[in-house]
Amino acid sequence: MEKPDAMFSKDQDHLIPDEGQAAFTQLQAFLAQHELSEHGRLPPERELCDILGVSRGALRKALAIAESEGRIWRHVGKGTFLGSKPIGAVAPDLVLANLASPVEVIRARLTIEPALAREAALNASTADLDELKLCAERGRDAGSWRRYENWDNRFHRAVATATQNKLLVMMFDNLNTIRRTVVWGRRREATEGPAADHHSFAEHDAIVDAIMDRDPTASELAMRQHIETVSYNLLRHR
Repeated sequence: MEKPDAMFSKDQDHLIPDEGQAAFTQLQAFLAQHELSEHGRLPPERELCDILGVSRGALRKALAIAESEGRIWRHVGKGTFLGSKPIGAVAPDLVLANLASPVEVIRARLTIEPALAREAALNASTADLDELKLCAERGRDAGSWRRYENWDNRFHRAVATATQNKLLVMMFDNLNTIRRTVVWGRRREATEGPAADHHSFAEHDAIVDAIMDRDPTASELAMRQHIETVSYNLLRHR
């Protein structure tokens, strides 16, 4: 079996009982290799147990570790979602309906994400750099738009995580929750996945290179250029 990608921190591995450790490993593999439903929602616990081949108790231990690290959050009656718990735990669709428009999301991204890239260049760990490279590579190899978008989302969160600033990560997660639920009113190209020359591949590489070079100015500029390209492509289809 392919070794699962490192999605959660290993700092707490020694705290997980053997049963929980096995479930945690299976959970990492599932999240890295499978497409999730809309809004990054995980399957129900009973279904996850069947998929992973683990007991309900073992699964809950694995989910507890993931939640403690801010990798997932739970909404009673709604399910379990990727990312940190949004402020107020408001359902994503309600946040969108009441607070955000596509243009507001774009302006927020242009304000926040270049600054996150700048901080990432100053503070990223070796593990953070490895995660960024992995996300860029897997996004390029994605065979479908859904799989590409999952890796793209993970790439941008990896930039936020690389800041080593929990408050900035929380701000990113709330913005990203809204972004992922915005109805942009556009259709994907009539292809199964992004073309080999899709603009984001080179742009993601430029962001990774700048962060690895520990160049905050270049990192900020590379992220700004990327968000501007994404924004242009989104708005011209509206």
